[in-house]
Amino acid sequence: MPVKIRLAALVLAAAASAAPPLPAAAAAPAWTLPPAIAAALAKAHVPQDALALWVQPVDASGPSWGWNPDFGVNPASVFKLVTTSAALDTLGPAWTWKTGVHVTGPIRNGVLDGSAVIVGSGDPSLVMERVWLLLRELRDAGVRDIHGDIVLDHAGFAPAARSPADFDNAPSEPYNVLPDALLMNFRSVTLSFHPQPGGRVARVTSEPPLAGLAVAPTVPLSTAACGDWRGGLRLAADDPARWRFGGSYPAACGERSWPLAYPEPAGYENRLVAALWRELGGRLSGTVHAGTLPDGATLAFTFESPQLAQIVRDINKFSNNTMAEQLFLTLASNAAATATAPATDVRPEQAHAVLAQWLRGRLGPAADGVVIVNGSGLARETRISARTLGALLQSDWRSATMPELMSSLPIVGVDGTLRRSKAEVGRAHLKTGSMRDVLAIAGYVLSDSGRRYVLVAIVNDPNAGAAHPVLDAAIDWVARDPTPDRMP
Repeated sequence: MPVKIRLAALVLAAAASAAPPLPAAAAAPAWTLPPAIAAALAKAHVPQDALALWVQPVDASGPSWGWNPDFGVNPASVFKLVTTSAALDTLGPAWTWKTGVHVTGPIRNGVLDGSAVIVGSGDPSLVMERVWLLLRELRDAGVRDIHGDIVLDHAGFAPAARSPADFDNAPSEPYNVLPDALLMNFRSVTLSFHPQPGGRVARVTSEPPLAGLAVAPTVPLSTAACGDWRGGLRLAADDPARWRFGGSYPAACGERSWPLAYPEPAGYENRLVAALWRELGGRLSGTVHAGTLPDGATLAFTFESPQLAQIVRDINKFSNNTMAEQLFLTLASNAAATATAPATDVRPEQAHAVLAQWLRGRLGPAADGVVIVNGSGLARETRISARTLGALLQSDWRSATMPELMSSLPIVGVDGTLRRSKAEVGRAHLKTGSMRDVLAIAGYVLSDSGRRYVLVAIVNDPNAGAAHPVLDAAIDWVARDPTPDRMP
């Protein structure tokens, strides 16, 4: 998968939200908290009742160990394990999204006497480079001049009933971009700042190109420290056609990039396709606009995504919310499709039902307490217990797609969202979750003895952001083999 997909995934990781702590009046568990974990909690000023923990050998052949394992807690982005496990199991690791490109007239001597219609299927990998490749394939099909329109069909998913501001009132954050059947480049724009010799201005570039969007080419440099440099720029980006700066950029920052969700989501794909078609040397008599596939159109070609296993890797390694939401709705779309017709107008409620049914089929009654809000975990109401999540990971270990799921998880101290972890480097594959009041990990840890364990550790507390050492201590404790003679 192109590097740009992985880079875009980084900027779409979940940011802040609120979740309640675990019940303070919880009954005392049968186990004792390991001293290193207890000490890390105390140092972080997080009460012990705010931690939910579950540890067990992957083959369930040894004793389990837990702390508040049965409370329903907010797992944040760790919930992506549910979505991606279901997708690998039901769709298969080699499954692909197919974007259809149709024409409504004949092609003669490089001229399409009609319109080109691009029909989305929910492909989360349509970053700028892949949209360029799709349009290049249209050129390779013999189309140079379109005597009609380029129509973008988004009908596969129902229009979102929520707003990008609903989660945390930050609609300009890329992690809040809503899913769409023909989503391109995560509907985001990345501004890059390059201080110029002489110390007077920074050159500003934007990516991708969007037809009709003008971004101020320079911004004054300042001698201020590189603190809140984004706030100091005073960017005015409400106008979808003209972005300007009212402040300055600190020279001390060097080169920096700033990803932003485009303020007019419905027009993003129109602008992107128009700009890239023009860059490819294509001509267009009409406009690029949203619409639906008309009767009688002919399929010119199908543009396929990378395989699902690669998509799942980007979702889990970098905690990409928008890609997870695309996958969540795809589960429902696939379930509703027939042999002769793709599903249209797919809604989140359908995806909830499909995912809940799959989870119950996998875990039985243990799935009854799971609260599903969406596919990414970017919600305050999502709930799952540490024991239930551990049971899912054990089930995944026995599944045919275990290698694909495990390889999609960040490696401690090596890559993804765990590249900066100070725990045992390279010894664990763990999905992370982080929101305001929530910090979580879940996955697999390789111990000193060569045995592999399931580990789930979730903190729900206002001081959760300070609890990274708690999770590191849990990883290190499991890596030392929590056998019966070493239980605290």
